[in-house]
Amino acid sequence: MKKGARKPSTVRRNMYNAPNHKKRKYLSAPLSPSLRAEYGTRSMPVIVNDTVNITKGDRKLAEGRVLRVDTKDRKIYIEGVTRTRQDGSTVQIPIRTENVLITRLHLDDEWRRNMLERKSFSAEEE
Repeated sequence: MKKGARKPSTVRRNMYNAPNHKKRKYLSAPLSPSLRAEYGTRSMPVIVNDTVNITKGDRKLAEGRVLRVDTKDRKIYIEGVTRTRQDGSTVQIPIRTENVLITRLHLDDEWRRNMLERKSFSAEEE
C-alpha cells in the first residue's frame, strides 16, 4: 500500500504550509540532456546564478541567469524576463521551476558539488 497523502487537496495544503527547508526541495527543475548524462541525475534544486531555459508559456525558449529564488511563493526570477507596466516601469516576471530546464549549473557551492558526487556515484552503480 502507498504511503502519504492521496487527496490532491491534502498534498497542496502540505506543500503550501511546509517549512522553508522543505519548500526548497519543491524548487527543483529538470536538467538538460547533456547535464543529465554528465551528472547522472534528472533534476536539481534551482539556485541563484544557474542558467535556465524556459520551456512553457509565452516566454518559451527565453534563456537567462537566475537572479532570485523565492521559496515562499515557489517562483524564480530570470535575468531578461521582464514586463513593462502601464506607468512605464519594468518588473521581473516570476516563473515556476517546473517550467524551466537547467542548462548550466552554478558549482561554487560545496554542498551542491557534494550532492552531485553522491548522485553520480549511485548512477554508476546501476
